[in-house]
Amino acid sequence: MNETQGSAGNVLAAVCSFFFPGLGQLVQGRLLAALFFFVGAGIVWFISFGMLGWTIHIWACINAALWKPVRTP
Repeated sequence: MNETQGSAGNVLAAVCSFFFPGLGQLVQGRLLAALFFFVGAGIVWFISFGMLGWTIHIWACINAALWKPVRTP
């Protein structure tokens, strides 16, 4: 998706990341960011015994919503 910040594509990506961290980044075509958020959320959920994993979910949502692709001239 080649969308701008605040576009419908970014909103959809943010909603996707809310349900599965990293899914929104994957929808945007950012494989490494998706992997980072998915693995990071799993680690935080495991380490905190299910208490703090939501922080990664929220971070993934914000990251997907505010992402702007780099434009080449």
